[in-house]
Amino acid sequence: MLPDAGALDPVVSTTPTQAPVRRRGLAIGAGAVAVLLAALDAYVVLTVLTSIAPDLDIPVNHLERATPIITGYLLGYVAGMPLLGGLSDRFGRRVVIQLCLAGFLAGSVLTALAENLDVLAAGRTLQGLAGGALLPVTMALVGDLFHERRRVQMLGFVGGAQEFGSLLGPLYGTALAVWLGSWRGIFWVNVPLALLAMLAVHFGLPGRSPSSGGERRRVDVVGGLLLAAALGLLVVGLYNPDPEKSVLPPWGPTVTLAGGGAFLLFLVWESFARTRLVDLRGVPKATFLATIGASMVAGAALMVTLVDVVLVANTLLSADTTHEALVLGRFLIALPIGAVLGGFLAPRLGERWVTAGGFVLAAAGYWLIRGWPFDLLAARHVVLGVSLPRLDTDLAMAGLGLGLPIAPLGAAVLRVMPSSQHGAASATIVVARTMGMLIGVAALTAWGLHRFHEITANLLEPLPVNGFTQEFFAEHAKYEQAVKIALLSEYREIFTATSLLCLVGAAIGLILAGRRRSATA
Repeated sequence: MLPDAGALDPVVSTTPTQAPVRRRGLAIGAGAVAVLLAALDAYVVLTVLTSIAPDLDIPVNHLERATPIITGYLLGYVAGMPLLGGLSDRFGRRVVIQLCLAGFLAGSVLTALAENLDVLAAGRTLQGLAGGALLPVTMALVGDLFHERRRVQMLGFVGGAQEFGSLLGPLYGTALAVWLGSWRGIFWVNVPLALLAMLAVHFGLPGRSPSSGGERRRVDVVGGLLLAAALGLLVVGLYNPDPEKSVLPPWGPTVTLAGGGAFLLFLVWESFARTRLVDLRGVPKATFLATIGASMVAGAALMVTLVDVVLVANTLLSADTTHEALVLGRFLIALPIGAVLGGFLAPRLGERWVTAGGFVLAAAGYWLIRGWPFDLLAARHVVLGVSLPRLDTDLAMAGLGLGLPIAPLGAAVLRVMPSSQHGAASATIVVARTMGMLIGVAALTAWGLHRFHEITANLLEPLPVNGFTQEFFAEHAKYEQAVKIALLSEYREIFTATSLLCLVGAAIGLILAGRRRSATA
């Protein structure tokens, strides 16, 4: 075996730069703009899918055929992140962010010009590949530029930009499609926005890795490609466009097994290779693994919320698409607020307690959500004599709780890893969160839908055999009530499981190192 196959030589840094605070703030601001742009496009197609389908000759009643539009982005987003994060350790953050923005621009143009599903999926994959790397590379830039105390605050700011972009994405896509008269305009707008972001990055970020020590580190290209193949196969295998029929898609077991095999090959390669994608020799493994585990839990809880709160709004509240987004907005607004707040609290309370406390708060929120009654809009909490709507408080509590761990988890992984691996290390926790989202929606939501079909298996919808008589309407009302009871039972099981999962996240968070005194930036 040739252990150095595919390796590239870099020169990297070991200590935070001593550049002026104003210059460092400008650099992180430029990186956050790039992260925001990519985050906007992560969910932008969800609300315009019914507009895209006719242009690509996809029947509206077979939207599952449009799955590659979504999985393509996820595939690129997850697969290329570890290797691109490692390349930023080698070539510097500015170069990689600029290349990613250029790739994002090219993917946007390809998507806007697409006349068939294959081309559009390719464009979205390129968008995901380029956009996915922007978050971990910017996180690594924070590690390069700031000491520990200020670092966690800046990570909260970057995390807030990511979550805020994800929040605005669906609304942003709908507004642009209406304003410009076509879904293609959403992607054409990315061209000037990406150029402006590239300009901001050019003037805001240092021209090379800000720490310029003499340590030479290589990039494990072979390991990166093996991990990319494994993650890509797992994305395709776990993403199910029609979860009502089965937990996994028809191709799921085979493709997921292939992804597991590729991951085993990656582990074998990493055990023998001299250069490793993420080198854990000398690194406190408990903290590193805890950040990965907690990130996966956060991703699973997040995705379950994104899917099932919309289902609650649609089925129990009879909300249309716009009102579904407004219901979910209570959770999504609290998420970036929690990310920024976590960045301010972690230096004072410690990464361990903010992470664990955030998960406990989220668990409490999901436990309250599991108890939602039929008449949800009228349900209230009375706190210190003040009556508050349950719909608002419960979702806000869950969102705030899931947002709090974002910054301390990022700070923890940057603290335990050498600066020469900040890019690859940041990528691992973002990948873990994304994989948690996929596993969460497959294991919890699809299981919940299965339970719903089991509960309603013996329910038969009444037919107007003798016309629309009063007896028919009475029977139909009973049927609808039984269906709602089944839905409520399903949601309660799902959110109970999510609450318990968040408690697991809290336990994992306690493994993180305790409070440390560090220099200010």
